Formats: sequence, structure tokens, C-alpha cells
Amino acid sequence: MRADESDASSLERATRDFIAARPRLFGIAYRMLGSAAEAEDVVQEVWLRWQKADRADIVEPAAYLSTVATRLAINVAQSARVRRESYVGPWLPEPVDTTADPQLGAERGGAVELAVLFLLERLNPMERAAYVLREAFDYPHRQVAAILGTSDANARQLVSRARKHLAAERGEPVSAVDHRRLLEAFLTAARTGDLPALEELLAADVVSYSDGGGVRGASKIPVLGRPRVSRYLVAFAPRFWPPASIRWVEANARPAVLVSHGETPVALLSVDASAQGIDRIMWMMNPAKLLPYVASLGG
Repeated sequence: MRADESDASSLERATRDFIAARPRLFGIAYRMLGSAAEAEDVVQEVWLRWQKADRADIVEPAAYLSTVATRLAINVAQSARVRRESYVGPWLPEPVDTTADPQLGAERGGAVELAVLFLLERLNPMERAAYVLREAFDYPHRQVAAILGTSDANARQLVSRARKHLAAERGEPVSAVDHRRLLEAFLTAARTGDLPALEELLAADVVSYSDGGGVRGASKIPVLGRPRVSRYLVAFAPRFWPPASIRWVEANARPAVLVSHGETPVALLSVDASAQGIDRIMWMMNPAKLLPYVASLGG
């Protein structure tokens, strides 16, 4: 075989290996970064590095590619933390349509849910990576350690700290059926400004987050506690809901509601709920995050 034929064959194998691993690479990066756009950038950088790598000595391409993606995502997460300190108002993860990409939502556990990604943002990037690799993709601790370049003991500690943080911040989530029921009841109460119904549905320490990115007229601070959140929802109901149409959608493996004014999507509404009621209300109103999601829905 001539050298050019050998090179072509090698690149074909490399391309097949990359395409096979690509969904997982995106899944790792997206869960770590909470941004589909940043995850795509990571995946593209992995491809460029894979083309230039000395692949002859790489025994397990998928493991190598996952390692590169994770370490790149850690670097991006470190710089993103600085950028998000100057973000206008609350930051929420960019939603994805998991019906269009079923594999993204099909891995272990709920590590793709918006509430989980939001809480993961509060961890340091190494803890976040360890949690994602272990909880979402079931990597054994020794492989988590190898990917992160640390010891088995430290990998276990990173995963343990991440689990404890999420358990402290989030109650046991309700079933998919109860989640849909609560969201339906919340939507009805919010649209009609039904204060008693809202107070019945909301947990005592509920928080409402509106991510407008400084573009929409969204609240620039979280609204905290059942009384304040209930009154806040009742106050803006007459302005927000009468011109609105709604569409039930799926975002990050959970039901959500797309709100439009005329032909213009203005918000994606999602909630996180436990036995105590609705714990978090998340309004994605930033067009830079909302419109790519809407485009992915089609129809």
C-alpha cells in the first residue's frame, strides 16, 4: 500500500472512531458547561486534535477522545466561570431538545435535567467533571481518575463531594407523571393569577429564576420564598399571559412549556419539583439560548 493510501485509510478509521464517539463527547461537554454552543466548540476542538494526534499508539480511541473532551471542557468551565460573574441577571443552562437527540437524554440518571445542570455550575470544574463521568456515563472510579489525571482516592472524593452538594441543594425529584401534573397545575394558576393555588403548589423555599441575559425584561435577581414568588407571579400575569400562546415541549428530558407572543418565542418555562412542591421555577428568556432551542424543535 502506498503512503498516500495508508494515510487515507488511517484518516477514514480516525473519522469512523470520532463519529462513533461524538454523541458521548457532546454529552460530556454539554453537561459540564450547560451550553450547547460551548459543547459544540469543544467537540470541534477534539476533532482537530484527533486529526493531528499520533493515533498509532492509541489503543482505545473512545477513551482517548473522552479524555481530551473532558479536559478541554474543564478549561472552558474555568474561563466561563469568570465570564458568568459579569452575566446580567441569573444564569440558567441552555436548554436542549432531547426528543431530537434521544441519546443525550438516555444516559444514566437525571444528569441532563436543567435543575441538575444549574446546580452543577456551583461546583468547581473538577468536581463537575467527576460527577458527570460517574453519574451520567457510569465510568468506574479508576477511569474517572485516569481521565482527570488524579488518583482513584481523589476521584472518589470528587464524586462524593459533588453528590453531597446536589443532595443538600435538591430534594428527591418527583416522578415524571407528578412532574407533568405539577407543571400543568402551575401553568393554570400562573396564567389566571390564582394566588391560593400557587401557594398550594410552591415549596416554602421556592426560587424563581429568569434568565434574560440583559436582553429581555426579565427579573435581574432571583425571587425567593413562597409568599414573594406567588405575589410576583400574580403581579405580572395580566401583562404576560393574555397575549401568550403555549406549546408543550420537552427540554432536557423533562416536560416544559414554550411561551410565544404572536410568532415570537419569549420564554421556555420549566420547573424542578420534590415532595415539598415546586422548588425551582426557571424562565429561559435570553434569545441567544432560547432561539436555538426553538429552531431545534422544527414544526
